[in-house]
Amino acid sequence: MPKDSHQLHVTFIDKEGDEHIFEVASGDNLLDIAQSEELEMEGACGGSCACSTCHIIVESQDHYDLMPEPDDDENDMLDLAFGLTETSRLGCQVKMAKELDGLRVRLPSMTRNLQKSDFEGGKKGG
Repeated sequence: MPKDSHQLHVTFIDKEGDEHIFEVASGDNLLDIAQSEELEMEGACGGSCACSTCHIIVESQDHYDLMPEPDDDENDMLDLAFGLTETSRLGCQVKMAKELDGLRVRLPSMTRNLQKSDFEGGKKGG
């Protein structure tokens, strides 16, 4: 039996508190899932871990603890996120895996579109 034949489930809780449950494949990241399902998750940097607009809040500490630790780039961007919590992650950095089946994530009520380039001292065009 192919390993990707087992569908995983993830629940997104939107800003209004409505739950959206999706069947997804192992290896899919939460930003791609949300955008393909037309949920309100911006991903301004295209999933390159250079903004905080795909900030999500993992509902379960147990699921959060099963995820790989955020790297320095992700932590830097999370520091800019609105409503940061102990279980905040960037959706572009969370890939679905068998152990995350049943994952529940909440979309924050707001996002900030601050990008890495905003802090690199480059002059904006004009």
